[in-house]
Amino acid sequence: MAGTNAVLLDASTLPDAADDEASDSADAAVGSDAEGTNASGSGKRRRPRLARVFVYGILPGLALLLAATAGYLKWVDSTVRDAEVARAQSVQAAVDSTIAMLSYRPDTVTQNLAAALDRMTGSFRDSYASLTHDVVIPGASQRQISAVATVPAAAAVSATQTHAVVLLYVNQTTTMGSDSPTDTASRVKVTLEKVNDRWLISQFEPI
Repeated sequence: MAGTNAVLLDASTLPDAADDEASDSADAAVGSDAEGTNASGSGKRRRPRLARVFVYGILPGLALLLAATAGYLKWVDSTVRDAEVARAQSVQAAVDSTIAMLSYRPDTVTQNLAAALDRMTGSFRDSYASLTHDVVIPGASQRQISAVATVPAAAAVSATQTHAVVLLYVNQTTTMGSDSPTDTASRVKVTLEKVNDRWLISQFEPI
């Protein structure tokens, strides 16, 4: 009997041990859930912070960078177009002015060269006025000299919005009275300045 009672007593203690193990497992599970909940909550709190950093920090900086890039590209495009316009206009002005300077007829030489004078500026204008008044106009009138100039080729050397240098190939045909015409070919470097929206010759140098 004593042995049997010992067995029964030992068996009666087993449920209590099982209950303790179940309780420990439940506590562990609850602790794990709590830790998971805390971790999840912390992640949820971090996400709004990252969103605010993105919206208030990164996006404005990116927008500013894009605006600056667009402004720079627009400035470059405008500068290139202005240079192209200046180049084309100065070349055309150099061609037209050179033809006007070197073309005249004996009966209209004064009017021809006075009109050409309006295409010049600075000291070159003064020198051209003196030369034509003292030499070209009297000689053309007395000897019946006529001249026709053409420009078969022209190239811009440099050009800004107010200053340009152009290289010209010039042919001039000169006729004196009833004599046969004489042809002369030359290269000329023409410097122009933009004055009151007009390209005017400031230097004319044969090369």
